[in-house]
Amino acid sequence: MATVVLFPEGAFGPTNNCIGIGDVLRRRGHRVVFVVEESFAGTLEAKGFEEATMRLGPPPEKEEEPGQFWKDFIRDTAPVFRRPTIEQLEGFIQPTWQALVDGAKYVEPRLREILGELEPDVVVEDNVVGFAALPAGGRPWVRIVSCNPAELKDPEVPPTFSGYAAGDRDGWDEFRAEYERVHRPLWEEFDSFMREQGAPALPELEFIHESPWANLYLYPEEADYPRARPLEEGWTRLDSCVRGTDEAWDEPPGFRADGQKLVYLSLGSLGSADVELMRKLVEELAASPHRFVVSKGPQHDLFELAENMTGAEFLPQASILPSVDLVVTHGGNNTVTESFFFGKPMVVLPLFWDQYDNAQRVHELRYGTRLDTYGHAPDELLGAIDRLLADELLAERLGRISARLHSDPGAVEAADLVERVAARAT
Repeated sequence: MATVVLFPEGAFGPTNNCIGIGDVLRRRGHRVVFVVEESFAGTLEAKGFEEATMRLGPPPEKEEEPGQFWKDFIRDTAPVFRRPTIEQLEGFIQPTWQALVDGAKYVEPRLREILGELEPDVVVEDNVVGFAALPAGGRPWVRIVSCNPAELKDPEVPPTFSGYAAGDRDGWDEFRAEYERVHRPLWEEFDSFMREQGAPALPELEFIHESPWANLYLYPEEADYPRARPLEEGWTRLDSCVRGTDEAWDEPPGFRADGQKLVYLSLGSLGSADVELMRKLVEELAASPHRFVVSKGPQHDLFELAENMTGAEFLPQASILPSVDLVVTHGGNNTVTESFFFGKPMVVLPLFWDQYDNAQRVHELRYGTRLDTYGHAPDELLGAIDRLLADELLAERLGRISARLHSDPGAVEAADLVERVAARAT
């Protein structure tokens, strides 16, 4: 049996994707070890996995919660989320890349130490930034892209992070030029670091390498972009990657009357840290006749839910989604792809990163509605929910997608590919 190291980014979305794959591999008898930030220590052990811990920066003065660095980062930069995406490039995207690059540099010695101790047959990483230890180490490794596939550049695909429409090229060139202006100095610095560490040069304006072994990206075929050039050999699309390790969830007894719909609200572990926004949404949705399950997030103690709501700091999302009729989401790739998997329409309220791209893709393909996260009027949100819940043709379309995705689980396909890479290396 193989030793497989799973190395997801320090956020719940990529981690949950890797949990789904790791669970399949573990049940097949492989040794599965997660490389996690110290703040996540115990999170994967609680699900029965081994952990190897590391840090992306100097130790804090007091104990951290899982992903605390990013929660603080989001809190401090939240005002930037109200700006157009082209203005977010300098105000949010570049500082985020800078923080990620700094973390990759800091952890390099520890990551090499971990890989030397574990001697894995294959490493699976789900990060947006590269780590020199993987391409420089000589071990087989698989890259997962669990962001919107606009991250895989193509002339026919809108610029990454723009949220621009696929059918309207207005602003594409301007956005790409601004992205290069803002990011080239950092990219050149990181490229030099990679080569100094023995890794190949980075692709032009990319912060991570493609793997010569195998590359995966996560998005259902029905929502993917048409491309001017097919992706190169070595890329595989996973239509879904839903974990089966979440605990069970039951709707509270008597929570709904006959005819009332159930809606899931989640802005992700990072987006929900914007307490002002969460309070706004709770106030607006309190006027709805429907019932809501709310993922309250890390600042759960700073706001109260309305009478038509139930929720908690953390919720077993994959266990909740089969029971709901609609999802109100920030547009994180994990929630979007899981909503497709379970056939749920979406109201998307994007905040940052690829959430704008997911929101636009859902909207333009009419699998849901994109709204201005901070600028929408209450009746816009309530009206969108009612309209989508009443759309029987949309329910049928999503039902067909869900049935197809269930018939070919992406986590199993990914595990098969990881096994093949490990076998090729032995």
